Amino acid sequence: MKENRGCFYRGARDGTPIALGYFAVAFTLGIAAKNAGFSAVQAMVESLTNNASAGEYAVFSLVAAGAGYWEVAVMTLVANARYLLMSCSLSQKLALDTPLLHRLLVAYDVTDEIFGISIAYPGRLNPWYTYGAMAVAIPGWGLGTLLGVMVGNVLPLRLASAMGVGLYGMFLAIIVPPAKKDRVVLGLVLLSFAASYAASRWSLLAGAPPGVKTIVLTVAISLGAAVLFPADGKGEAQA
Repeated sequence: MKENRGCFYRGARDGTPIALGYFAVAFTLGIAAKNAGFSAVQAMVESLTNNASAGEYAVFSLVAAGAGYWEVAVMTLVANARYLLMSCSLSQKLALDTPLLHRLLVAYDVTDEIFGISIAYPGRLNPWYTYGAMAVAIPGWGLGTLLGVMVGNVLPLRLASAMGVGLYGMFLAIIVPPAKKDRVVLGLVLLSFAASYAASRWSLLAGAPPGVKTIVLTVAISLGAAVLFPADGKGEAQA
């Protein structure tokens, strides 16, 4: 119990910058929600149950366009499909005897940033660490959306758009430290950037949803890295 409490507090500490970044991004989503006809409470509930900027923006855009329930559901599934891969990866990081309930709860809020700090957790992941991060990140996302609906249109458009830039800087802060320690990780990060740019220009994938492109690139790069740089018994890649 004491160990779980300590992991929870550590997760909450590491998740606080994420919560601040989510607040800024969700604020801009709140503006989109209001333009789609959502009330402040409806938009907040949507954010509390779907912590994904691309997925939420797709929902608000489709609702504004008068799309049906099935169209919204399918588009949300496609936009958020990459989280299925992240959940599978985190499941492998948990102890083998971790109960199914904990695995499902961890998978509930696997966002890019929470996945980043959870996968970087030393050794086996204690689910209470992820719960701590979720405990501050989810309210930050919901509150940002709520306030975005209520007062978002008061802010200048440029200022509202600029608030979302901080999330990208925070994500860089997650991947840079391990990249500085491991040349293999650094190479894979740079390869991922280059491949992502190439995919946006490649006619075969240019029109594909972002979630689909992320899945294709993730599987391809991860498979190549696993074959070329297999992990040793301690979980370190062999350069």
